Amino acid sequence: MMVEEIKKHLTECIIPFWKKLRDDEFGGYYGFMDHDLNVDKMAVKGCILNSRITWFFANAYMLLKDESLLEEARHGFAFMKEHCMDKENGGIFWSIQYNGEPEDTTKHTYNQAFSIYALSSYYDASKDEEALAMAKELFHLIEEKCTDEIGYKEAFDRQFQEIENDKLSENGVLADKTMNTLLHVFEAYTELYRVSHDKQVKARLEWIMDTIAEKIYNPRLHRQEVFFDREMHSILDLHSYGHDIETAWLLRRGTDILDEKAYEDKMLPIILDLTSQTYKAAFNGESLANECEKGVVDQNRIWWVQAEAVVGFLNGYLLMPEHMEYLEAAKAEWNFIKEHLIDKRPGSEWFWDVNAAGEPVSGKPIVEPWKCPYHNGRMCLEVMKRGAAIA
Repeated sequence: MMVEEIKKHLTECIIPFWKKLRDDEFGGYYGFMDHDLNVDKMAVKGCILNSRITWFFANAYMLLKDESLLEEARHGFAFMKEHCMDKENGGIFWSIQYNGEPEDTTKHTYNQAFSIYALSSYYDASKDEEALAMAKELFHLIEEKCTDEIGYKEAFDRQFQEIENDKLSENGVLADKTMNTLLHVFEAYTELYRVSHDKQVKARLEWIMDTIAEKIYNPRLHRQEVFFDREMHSILDLHSYGHDIETAWLLRRGTDILDEKAYEDKMLPIILDLTSQTYKAAFNGESLANECEKGVVDQNRIWWVQAEAVVGFLNGYLLMPEHMEYLEAAKAEWNFIKEHLIDKRPGSEWFWDVNAAGEPVSGKPIVEPWKCPYHNGRMCLEVMKRGAAIA
């Protein structure tokens, strides 16, 4: 039932919604739809937004085999190649004007990673060797320009001179390094390794898993730390429930693709602990709280946190079938999403957030540089892939 409902939602809501945001005049996809469903065709186009849309359509095509989805991915790839890539200095810009000209020329490691993620999937879907070459080029760029002796640096100007990391810092801190960027570099490298089997990528995947285990994961508090100084010391008491449940299943995907027993053994206890603690600390039987800062829980239900919870709890159940509570949590999350996060208005998709009672609270946009089909579309694809095991 759940799998069938999610497939229907993907094919009848999410996919048609994002197809309608395609910009055939200037390329890519329109970058903004406000809460009242007004599309701003002259809004800035985030490069993360367009990378994630390209990734989404490539993966939807590989699962559904609908040629129109490959065409959408091809459209996204063309925009990335022609407009998001800095042909002079290398790397991906932060954002583009509606007409294809650079808008914010910041180079952020997080943004480079999502382009690798999209290009690797697009290569798998299309077999376009240029996409794989671009992904490998960005991999080497990150490793050469965006690292220090401790880990991944974050923000740079157009010429890759380091600048303040305001784009990935939140909660009143300015972080030199973040769990979020490291996680999505890991996610991107996992996809690149899956399609390339490049030994250099494999070595970095192993290094990232070591870093997560030794510096990001806090075994005493059963969580990941979020914001760090340059030497990777945590600078804020913050428990990000959505990131922890997302990390749990992305780590499992990474160990499956890496296929090294030593890393499976090393990461599995962390995966299980993050899943268990998220369930105990943040799940109320229906949905997942956002985060807990200095002991104060943010009870808003954010769209991406709920989507990742569905996949993360399913992952926990498949790893430990005796824990039926995880399967029930995934089903409860889907019911909450159906009832409260999916916007029933014609021409819409998901609300950004609702409160714990399921009421929209912020009036935030339906589409903007961070709001895209990456989390909810991926949730649909991941549930469908696991369908036989959870039917």
